[in-house]
This record gives sequence, C-alpha cells and structure tokens, in this order.
Amino acid sequence: MVRQEFRIEGIPAILWGDQSDKLFVAIHGNMSNKADDAIVIFAGEAVRRGYQVISFDLPEHGDRKEEAYSCKVQNCVHDLDVIMRYAQRLSDDISIFACSMGAYFSLLAYRDLPLKQCLFLSPVLDMKKIIENMMAWFGISEDRLMAEQEVATPVGQTLYWDYYCYVNSHPVDAWYKPTSILYGSDDNLCEFDVVAAFASRFHCGLKVMEQGEHYFHTKEQLQFFRHWLKEHIW
Repeated sequence: MVRQEFRIEGIPAILWGDQSDKLFVAIHGNMSNKADDAIVIFAGEAVRRGYQVISFDLPEHGDRKEEAYSCKVQNCVHDLDVIMRYAQRLSDDISIFACSMGAYFSLLAYRDLPLKQCLFLSPVLDMKKIIENMMAWFGISEDRLMAEQEVATPVGQTLYWDYYCYVNSHPVDAWYKPTSILYGSDDNLCEFDVVAAFASRFHCGLKVMEQGEHYFHTKEQLQFFRHWLKEHIW
C-alpha cells in the first residue's frame, strides 16, 4: 500500500493509497497516533475499496508530543478544520473514520459538512459526562477547577477549565449523516446508554462486540474490527 508522510500546515500526516476521487479522513483517539494498529487496518480496508485515506497526529500525540500545543478541544477542532480544508482540495467525496475522542472532535468540527459516511470506533459522544465523572472520581469541584484553571489527575489526564467551558457551550445537538458505530461491551470509558441514545437519536447503526474494550487492541478485537469494516465501508 502506498504511504506518503508529509505535513499539512505543520500537522504530521500520512496519505494512504493511490490517488482517488473518494477520500476518508481518519481521526485517532487518546494515547494513539496517525499510524496505530486501528488506523493501519482501516486504511488497508478503505484502500482496497478504492479510497485514499488521510490520517494525522492530534496535538500531544505521535510526532507532536514535544510541541507546546495542548490537546484541548478547541485546538483539536481547529486542526480538524485544517485537515478537512486540505481534504476538500483532493476530493468532493469525503467520509470520516474516527476513534474514541477523535469521534467527539469530529462531531464538533464536521457537524455541518455533507459527509458521505461516518464510521466510529468506541466513540466518545458525551465529553461533558466524562469530564464530570473524572471530577467526581478525584474529588475535584467545579469551583476548584475554575479557580486553578487546570488540575492534574492521578491517571495522567489534566482537566482544564477552558476545555470544560468549551464542552458546555458546544453541545452535540446535530449529526444527521450516515453513521455506523462499533462499541465494546466492556468499554470502561463510554457508557452504553450514552452510545445507544446517540445511535437512536441520529439513526446510526450500532454493533456491539461482546467482551470488546474501549481500546480495540487484542488479536480477536482487531479481527472483529476488520470484519466490521468489510461490512460497512461502502
């Protein structure tokens, strides 16, 4: 498979496959990168179906770990906009594949775009709930977060007041695009009722892998993921 590494306005990216009039933009999740296992598997299946694929590193991930540019929602939405503008120069037939928090950023950045299809793996669909869950787990009040602006947690994640405010002021209230979701029954980050409610509200396909985790990484999980892609990439 042809693989070209380059930068889009300074953002490290990979263009997978030969030139095509059909294009997928792939957005990875937390603690991942533009060439992790799920992205490689996805790119391979999409290229076999005649697509090109663009993947890229989110802030503080992959080749951007040393940048002084944090992985906050507002920065990620900006970067997704940059990538999409580049993609629109290559194709008028654009779809997206997104994992975990990459799906959430896509819901904000691409809500008004006419995407052909959207494939989500273990999507984060309610970031407000996840932030508030973390605040509750570690006894961090809203007043403390507002006063300190950022608070490090024992699990290595930092909570930011401006991030929390952005999430509150940008609710996910529209996503009327052809969308299919793959979710693991043992996902310990995203609650099933949130995923099921989103799928019902926006008429998305929803497939649940029994004993699947939030991070699809075992041989069995990745095989299940590959089979799901074969069924869902048009």
